[in-house]
Amino acid sequence: MKLTLLIAAFIAFTVHLTAQQESMYTQYMFNKTLFNPACVGSNGHLTANIIHRQQWIGFEGAPVTQALGVHSPLRSEHIGAGFSLQRDKIGSTEMYDLFAAYAYQFQVGYNLKLSIGVQGGFTNWHADWSGINLEQTSDQVFQQNFNFWKPNFGAGAYLFSKQFYVGLGCPKLLEYDLNKAKNDQNPVFGSTYRHFYGTVGAVFPIGSSAMVFRPSAMVKTAGLGSSYLRNDGKQRIGAPTTIDLDASVFMQETLWLGLAFRSAFSKQYQSAESVDIRAAWYFRNGLRMGVTYDILLSKIRKASAGSLELMLGYEFDIKINKVASPRYF
Repeated sequence: MKLTLLIAAFIAFTVHLTAQQESMYTQYMFNKTLFNPACVGSNGHLTANIIHRQQWIGFEGAPVTQALGVHSPLRSEHIGAGFSLQRDKIGSTEMYDLFAAYAYQFQVGYNLKLSIGVQGGFTNWHADWSGINLEQTSDQVFQQNFNFWKPNFGAGAYLFSKQFYVGLGCPKLLEYDLNKAKNDQNPVFGSTYRHFYGTVGAVFPIGSSAMVFRPSAMVKTAGLGSSYLRNDGKQRIGAPTTIDLDASVFMQETLWLGLAFRSAFSKQYQSAESVDIRAAWYFRNGLRMGVTYDILLSKIRKASAGSLELMLGYEFDIKINKVASPRYF
C-alpha cells in the first residue's frame, strides 16, 4: 500500500509537465547516481557501473548512449562521493556530461537513512550538420556548427533502508539557450530545460531469502519552475512525461529476471512506449552483467527492431575485500 501511494504521488506531482531531453535507461535502478547525486555512497562500498544503450535498432540516426558511474562512501560512513560520465549521440548532434557528486547521510530511524546530495560539472554540446540533406537549404538552424561547454550543478534527496528507497533528483538545475542566429534577431533554436527524476522501490522476500521480489518505478519529467512554462514565444516540441514500472525477481543471490513497462502521458493523451525484458547475473567476485531488450509498442516499431541495453558493474567491499551479498538497489 505504501509503495502504491508513493507511485501515485510522483504521478500527481509531474503529470502536467513535458519536454524531456535527457538520456534514457531501462536499467536505471543499477545506476541511480546518474539521476540523483544523493545516491552516491548509498551502497556502503565502492561501486562502478557502465551502461551502453542502442535505442531503436535499425532506425538511422537513433540515440546511442553510454554512461559510467563510480561512487563510494568515504572514511566517514555518513559521506559519499562519486563521479559520472555520459555520452549521448543523436543523429548529427552529440552531448557529453561530466559531473562530480557529494552526499551526506543522516540516520533518521532504525535502519533508515536520509541522504542529501549535490553535484557540479560541465556539459558539452556539439553538432556537425555537413552530413545531412536539407529540404530547405536556407534554414538558419543548420547554417553553422556549434561546439561549446556549459557548467551546471544539481541536487537531490534519497531516503533508503535495506528494504525500500524513495528519491527525487534534479541533475541539472541551470538552463541554457543552445543556439541563436548570429544577428540575435531570430528566436532561439534550442534550449535546455530542468529535468526531475522521481524513483521508488522496495524488496519483499518470497518464502525465504533465496528469492526476493523487487518492484520499482521512475517518473521522468521536465519544465518545473523553468522558462519552458513561462515563455510562450518558443515552440514547445518534446517528449511528454514518462513513467517506468519494473517488477523483477532475484533468485539465489545470482540471477535477476525482470519485466518492465514504459508509458508517456500528458493532459491530452497517454501512449504506451515499450515492454522491457531484463536479466542480470551476479558473480561471487562482485561482477555484475545485465541485458535489457525493449519491445516497442509505439508507431516507431514499424521502423525499428526495438532497443538494446547492456550493463556491466562491479561491487567492491572495501572493508573485507569481497562482496558479502549483492545489493538489491
